[in-house]
Amino acid sequence: MGTPEMMTPVPIGRILRLAAANLRHDIDELVEATMLAIEQTIPEYARPADETYRRTIRAGVEQALRGFLGILEKRDDTPWRDVYRAIGAGEMREGRSLDALQAAIRVGGRIGLRHVVQFAEAQSLSPTATGSFADAIWGHVDALAEAAAAGYAEAAAAEVGVLDRRRRRLLDLLVADPPAGEEAVTAAALAARWPMPRQLAAVAFEPAAVTATPPMLPPDVLSGLDRAEPTLIVPDPQSPAQIRLIVNGLRRYRLAVGPAVPPAAAPDSLRWARRALDLAARGIIAGNGLIWCENHLAELTIFQDEALLDSVVERRLRPLAAIRENQREPLADTLLAWLQHNMNANAVAASLHLHPQTVRRRLRQLDRLFGDQLRDSDVRFELEIALRAERAHRPPRTRTP
Repeated sequence: MGTPEMMTPVPIGRILRLAAANLRHDIDELVEATMLAIEQTIPEYARPADETYRRTIRAGVEQALRGFLGILEKRDDTPWRDVYRAIGAGEMREGRSLDALQAAIRVGGRIGLRHVVQFAEAQSLSPTATGSFADAIWGHVDALAEAAAAGYAEAAAAEVGVLDRRRRRLLDLLVADPPAGEEAVTAAALAARWPMPRQLAAVAFEPAAVTATPPMLPPDVLSGLDRAEPTLIVPDPQSPAQIRLIVNGLRRYRLAVGPAVPPAAAPDSLRWARRALDLAARGIIAGNGLIWCENHLAELTIFQDEALLDSVVERRLRPLAAIRENQREPLADTLLAWLQHNMNANAVAASLHLHPQTVRRRLRQLDRLFGDQLRDSDVRFELEIALRAERAHRPPRTRTP
């Protein structure tokens, strides 16, 4: 919208000088009348006991009137635009909408219009001249509202940037290794306006997955998608809303959702999620897109220390090393199924789709190879771990479902 000077034909000469002089003479009375009307009609501004707040309102009303006086006198040397931009920014920082402020501006406009009508009647001005004054007043009201809205928008944009930086800082503290102190995390959460949940989950993305089209996220999810290893922190990850977000909103990405943990354990959730991505890339964990770590806790546990795991495999499966390669895998699969099915040969036959006699023949061979080890519960536990790891390391075409 253009300025009131450009859009309104203001009376000139004697009438203009009289109008300006009249406004100057009555400006204190108009300020008081406007303040009273604002406090009576707009509850947000009714703070009679708060003298500091009333001084702020008075300054805003006075600047608005002096701005209109500048229009009448064909000058624009009053800072009313800056004042109303600052008032709009203050409303945003106080957490209020612009509705109350714009209503207050309109109240001031109506009081100013009544004063102009009284002046026009006293001067016997024509309807055209009176209408010109009215147009000037409402043009000034629009300009005040525009300045306040601009300040509000600028403050909101700045606040978003500050809040984003604070939330990024909070995410960094939550997943820091070694962990950040509880007081530092709590203070960062307060600054970021992020209610600390009872549980959260870290989500790890493959870096290439989010560079082109980052997902739209709700405000309660902490985003670190621009990190070298893109990460999210999802509060209350087992709630239906967050499950819908992960399943539907993130379905086109390759990611792993760490287990739900207390906030202090966020680094563990992220570490497990990244480990799950790595194991999935190697074919050890099944999954082409979304991986829930809580569905793969056994694999994550077994593969935490692969050097130690290789030692367990070499030690416990040494008896199979002397067997021909084409017999080694069927025997290993039979032994693993036997351990998993509580040493029930018929259950093993059903799970491997084999004749029970075939299974019994293999079990006799395994008994000759492993002997007393199969009767020791601790060794059987290590054998199952070793067999699971051996099968996970096989090329995909040779794995038994």
